[in-house]
Amino acid sequence: MLEKLPHLTAIIAISVDGKISDATNSPARFSSKMDLDHLERQISLLDAIIFGGNTIRAYGTSLVIKNPELLNQRRANNQPFQPLNIVCSASGNINPEMRFFSQCLPRGLLTTNEGLLNWQEKVKDYNQQKSQEKDNYFQDFFISNNPLNWQEILKELWALNYKKIGILGGSQLISSLLAENLIDELWLTICPLIIGKKLALSFLDPNLFANLKLPINLKLLEVKQVDEEIFLHYLILNNDKYE
Repeated sequence: MLEKLPHLTAIIAISVDGKISDATNSPARFSSKMDLDHLERQISLLDAIIFGGNTIRAYGTSLVIKNPELLNQRRANNQPFQPLNIVCSASGNINPEMRFFSQCLPRGLLTTNEGLLNWQEKVKDYNQQKSQEKDNYFQDFFISNNPLNWQEILKELWALNYKKIGILGGSQLISSLLAENLIDELWLTICPLIIGKKLALSFLDPNLFANLKLPINLKLLEVKQVDEEIFLHYLILNNDKYE
């Protein structure tokens, strides 16, 4: 019997030379409002999104669905207004002061036993500084071994009814999932610039290339141009996560 795993869609904005930011741990600020609208629409179709610790540390916030049409569609589909926002951080090194924790979003932490203890210590220290007892930073916790066992993590998420999940970065997270052939679809926004910096992050982590089954074959499902940006939608053909 085939294992049930969520359908994973990676959603990424990149420069023409494949960069997702102009420096290490720096947020990408080169995509347009149209791309943000596209991202909001894609997120509205999902049960959960996952992004890495470096991504949330760089941005400090997540994208909240605000479009009334999209919110109404989620209501009609009996979905919560916002998908579960899962931070993936093996170290648990997340700052409780981030604005992310004041956003009206359901939040989850995917970490290790050691990372959970680290996070709990950070919360304890922060609450002591603020003379408070807040403990609802994350509503859900997903604990795995280190390195993360993605097969088991995804089985757990499926069992909790998270059937459609978006992967929003960064490069280590995307590369780790691609290395295990767990990503089903890919949305790429090609932004009209060349960054060209050696230290600028690519959307794939070169340190994980050795674990990738190359080449990764794609089938183009959709392409559209809006002003200077190109939106590409691919199906990943050599996905064998159910084998």
